[in-house]
Amino acid sequence: MSGTPHPEDDAGKPVLIHDPSLRDGHHAVRHKLSRDQLRAYAEAANTAGIPVVEVGHGNGLGASSFQAGQAKLGDDEMLSVVREALPDSKMAVFMLPGWGTTTDLKEAIAHQVDVVRIGTHCTEGDLAERHLGFLRERGTEAQGVLMMSHMAHPEQLAKECARLVEFGATAVGIFDSAGHYLPADVTSRIGAICQAVEVPVIFHGHNNLGMAVANSIAAVEAGAGILDACARGFGAGAGNTQLEVLIPVLERMGFTTGIDLYGLLDAADIAERELMPNPPTIDSVAIVSGLAGVFSGFKSRVLDISQREGVDPRDVFFELGKRQAVAGQEDLIVDVALALRAGRAD
Repeated sequence: MSGTPHPEDDAGKPVLIHDPSLRDGHHAVRHKLSRDQLRAYAEAANTAGIPVVEVGHGNGLGASSFQAGQAKLGDDEMLSVVREALPDSKMAVFMLPGWGTTTDLKEAIAHQVDVVRIGTHCTEGDLAERHLGFLRERGTEAQGVLMMSHMAHPEQLAKECARLVEFGATAVGIFDSAGHYLPADVTSRIGAICQAVEVPVIFHGHNNLGMAVANSIAAVEAGAGILDACARGFGAGAGNTQLEVLIPVLERMGFTTGIDLYGLLDAADIAERELMPNPPTIDSVAIVSGLAGVFSGFKSRVLDISQREGVDPRDVFFELGKRQAVAGQEDLIVDVALALRAGRAD
């Protein structure tokens, strides 16, 4: 039985859904998903008709390391398993220059990846130029995304996105990497980007302040054509936009996604049962992380280091926010914790 809620809305405006459950969700389980877990969710997502399924280490290709966390499986094995489980849905990967290299991109292309996202800090889009050009030359769909986007004004983000298009990106957009936004923040930024580019615009939300679905709706109303969301919100920190909530809301509003509701709900149930010890929640530390504007992927390391050094993780997050820490600066967590311990000892 199909679960499509409003067949009469089939002529509504299409929205492309990009599901990074098997990549962003890795942050929530310390990058330890197994072959069977990856396969189970990928098969369910394919059955539901989810258009794009992203897989990999939480920080993307080449990021498995002591600093960012050692993954249970290597990139090659993850891509092989998920590619086989997605006969209909597209497979996507994510890469941060510095963690990943062109060699990693070549290997992903060898695994018949359909979509590659290159992420950079929100004011450093030029770091993506080489890799976007490499992908363009090989005919691979390449997207450019700006992380920690709350740290830049709408006009800055629009300018950076326009540059990403010049470098070869076929879609561009922003990540609310800290779960810091309110809907008005999203509207102004997505609106500015849509005015600056003629390619689809992406929005990726986190739920630290409970605004991920509302922010995603604000994004699509402001012109975004691609929305990210994860099953049960499976992702870093307080989790991502919850996929099985977002889709029915979009459909009720007259947007179309091509995703079967019952298949989607089944996939979400499989994700909760097979992938995660518990669904993401907005706990006290996640709220502080969102307020401080700190990368959601820092949560596990902040908790571990704070416990080891005997400091309050909330203080660590606020101090990281003051120092404008960004993704890739995991070593700064130790510096902050040690400074706070020394200060308390004084």
